[in-house]
Amino acid sequence: MQKRVSISITVAALIIGGAFYLSSGGKDTDPLLMESVDQALVAKFEVLSQSGNSSCSGTFKESIAAMPDANRLQGSCCSKMSLHRYSEQVEGLQEFKAVPNQNIAEIPDDPYDIEAGLAKELLSYYDLALTPEEQKAYDYAMLNSSEKGPCCCKCWRWYVYGGLGKYLIKNHGFTGEQVTEVWNLSDGCGGDNEHKH
Repeated sequence: MQKRVSISITVAALIIGGAFYLSSGGKDTDPLLMESVDQALVAKFEVLSQSGNSSCSGTFKESIAAMPDANRLQGSCCSKMSLHRYSEQVEGLQEFKAVPNQNIAEIPDDPYDIEAGLAKELLSYYDLALTPEEQKAYDYAMLNSSEKGPCCCKCWRWYVYGGLGKYLIKNHGFTGEQVTEVWNLSDGCGGDNEHKH
């Protein structure tokens, strides 16, 4: 009898939780998750997930050149952002930036909030000539990253993160595997499809 009551309570909790999730439009605001994530990151997530200027338009890449360096490219290009995935991305990117004896400032801290000046710098690296060995590392990342490239389409992110990949290979000796991971952590399309936990 006690087991049946316990199962009934669990089922009721799932139904109520599902109703809450659907009534909130599927927004990623799980209270337990909110508590486990740094509150400053939660506040930033709330801003970035609600507004932004990021666009998949091919012409957006050209418009970056006209932006003041202090302006920011913010928000998701395609799907709604996921708080859990967002926190994983920001934490993962910090680990790459802190490679021992190197401070890789060129890796954006946040794939959903990039300074225009940094985006311009990374765009300029897209045409870097790679040695055959370096090209192998880049080609590995192209084949093995989740989006089969720096992004899912040839938008501004493709060229910015493509430039970053070439810069990391040429100037910091990154392997194809490392570039793949940086690109996966830098996915700015939104959604939770890279969620691993």
